[in-house]
Amino acid sequence: MRLNPATTRAVDSPIGTTYALLDGRAGRRELLDFAQAAPQYPAAPEVLEHVTAVARDPHGGDYVEIAGLPRLRAAFAAELAAAYDGAVRAENVVVTAGCNQAFCLVASALAGPGDEIVLALPYYFNHDMWLRMNNIIPVYLNPGPDLLPTPEAAAALIGERTRAIVVVSPGNPSGVTVPPAGLAALAEVARRHDVALILDETYRSFRGTDEPAHRLFADPRWTDTVVSLHSFSKDLAIPGYRVGAVVTSPELGRAVLKLLDCVAICAPRIGQEAAWAGLTAAGSWRRERSRELVAKRDRFTAVMADRPGGFELVSAGGFFGWVRHPFSGRPTEDVVRELAQEYDTLVIPGTAFQPDDHGELRVSFSNAGLEAIDDFAGRLMAAGVATPQRQ
Repeated sequence: MRLNPATTRAVDSPIGTTYALLDGRAGRRELLDFAQAAPQYPAAPEVLEHVTAVARDPHGGDYVEIAGLPRLRAAFAAELAAAYDGAVRAENVVVTAGCNQAFCLVASALAGPGDEIVLALPYYFNHDMWLRMNNIIPVYLNPGPDLLPTPEAAAALIGERTRAIVVVSPGNPSGVTVPPAGLAALAEVARRHDVALILDETYRSFRGTDEPAHRLFADPRWTDTVVSLHSFSKDLAIPGYRVGAVVTSPELGRAVLKLLDCVAICAPRIGQEAAWAGLTAAGSWRRERSRELVAKRDRFTAVMADRPGGFELVSAGGFFGWVRHPFSGRPTEDVVRELAQEYDTLVIPGTAFQPDDHGELRVSFSNAGLEAIDDFAGRLMAAGVATPQRQ
């Protein structure tokens, strides 16, 4: 058989490639897994109780509407309207099998082969992979030193075949949160050029503030431009349940539904039931998990302040730290391999998130307790001392 060359040319999953490094691990220490970002704690009791009840229900395994469980769509729309002080209704919500699927469906609904979508650097690797495998051209938006994309730089990249600008905030991998004014400026650029602004807001609950992430939903015309993507995986500690959402206009939502019907029919019911229970009954639990994550971020920032082993913290937020290694001229993949196999410490190379090697690493500090974060800094120190640093 002959395979699609657009797919065979694509990189393998950076997550799978990174975990394969553990096959050569020395195993002298306990593994510090700072690679794939996933909550290390179980879902809220209210979620687990509801899921158990649904599993025992004779109809607990039934299909739901393609757009999603109606009460979940209504509950999520109400939460967004309150959290963002804006106008979001159930008709604006399409439930998907995770935020990755949400992006893929939206990108395919907006663009075809030869069209362009602007990705703010550093990008989330699955976004770049999906565009390339569908012959949609990724155009890279270089941020400033603060890793914030500017409206001027975005506008300069828009051409006749541009269909969207994509921003992840808080960033994956950088952790950087784009302030509301910055997102408003990017939305205005998108509106002026008649393209979409796709906001991946997977980590919105882990910003360390209750202030709205943006004010875009308060604009009566927000559905002309804004597409907001969400995940319940991190928020509710249910990554394996695969449930996310697209928040958009009914018109784009209808196009997304055609694609969703072909690839999944509907998002898994059990995940949707879990998300509904989390939204409606686990508010206190969610706030406590958010506070714990902020404490981890603060500890990570503190232990990296002295640049252990020469490793420099570039930014931190959400679930991630973006760290620059000190070995000038050395491929980052080699640094990551050594950390995994000699120091039992797993991180993702920054080359998974941008087209060039700038000597950076993604560190998912959310995966660890406070003591493990301290241990991480010690291992970086040991790696920096043991390996000559070429400046």
